[in-house]
Amino acid sequence: MFSLLFRGALAPSLSFTNRRLLATVASDAASVASIRHDWSRQEIQKIYDGPLLDLVFRAAAIHRQYHRPGKIQLCTLMNIKTGGCSEDCSYCSQSSRYSTPTMASKLLDIEPVLEAARKAKENGSTRFCMGAAWRDLAGRKRGFEKILKMVREVRGMGMEVCTTLGMLSPEQAKQLKEAGLTAYNHNLDTSREFYPKVITTRSYDERLDTIDAVREAGISVCSGGILGLGESDQDRVGLIHEVSTMPEHPESFPVNALVPIPGTPLEDNEPVPYHTLVRTIAAARIVLPGTIIRLAAGRNTLSESEQAMCFMAGANAVFTGEKMLTTPCSPWDEDKAMMNRWGLEGMGSFEHARVAQKDSGIIQVIRIKIS
Repeated sequence: MFSLLFRGALAPSLSFTNRRLLATVASDAASVASIRHDWSRQEIQKIYDGPLLDLVFRAAAIHRQYHRPGKIQLCTLMNIKTGGCSEDCSYCSQSSRYSTPTMASKLLDIEPVLEAARKAKENGSTRFCMGAAWRDLAGRKRGFEKILKMVREVRGMGMEVCTTLGMLSPEQAKQLKEAGLTAYNHNLDTSREFYPKVITTRSYDERLDTIDAVREAGISVCSGGILGLGESDQDRVGLIHEVSTMPEHPESFPVNALVPIPGTPLEDNEPVPYHTLVRTIAAARIVLPGTIIRLAAGRNTLSESEQAMCFMAGANAVFTGEKMLTTPCSPWDEDKAMMNRWGLEGMGSFEHARVAQKDSGIIQVIRIKIS
């Protein structure tokens, strides 16, 4: 069982009755301090290329040092503005450059979004994510104001709130933070080297600039990638390396398996091999030990036992509900039944220490064991 030792404004109000706690602080603080930001690509490649079962075993052991292994974060993602995007992301049906089944629509009104958030909460989701198919927020003042109100209202329900709205300026990130935003998703998608083969309308550095703005605003960063774009193992390692050398590791790292959509340039791509998915999750868990690893798009194609292996390898968050933007999602009832069979339970809102730290402005959090 874990508790938190807070340093900062709240410290005087906290006390501990178990005298043995103090003996564990030094070792556990050292464990937290051992999170590295100086990984080389060669080191990560060696981890990634190791025997798969050994890799999963090592990842599972590290996962248990930093997380409660029986806890899974349940997140629901809603598309609040569909299609019509000017970007050319070759995997995305929402690009206006491709002829796909996805029809463009305007930004939703506030009430349908709040109703969806209430339904998600009733079904056990503790994080509600809202996505808008935009390159950026330039010229969208009224739309942005509406989204800020959505953030405030969902946050008022006691849920964690995440958005993905394209590129952000530092001022826009600050406004989202003030509205109560918990996390901002901005995936890097793949390695820097392979990225230009997937997207040409937004540079890798522009993505990193948005991540910097989000981090500086005090918002948790959610940034990961997509497997099955045509990338190599070296590119998957490159993605993990990129986020591992950030000043702060992302609070969450989504691992998506490409869902090929008719009309997009990648419509004929072969499904990513399952062992590649597990290998990527396990390598990410080892290199990013304190980060939530989010099993995202494509999970609905996995069997229950395949999902269990992903959880064993270090995944500890999923998207659940009716849909993921424009791709299928595993329903709440199925997920709750699966988790019950495997002895898993949902993570509470703000239960993850790093999220709670950013949310409350606490200066430092040290993880300690209670025996």
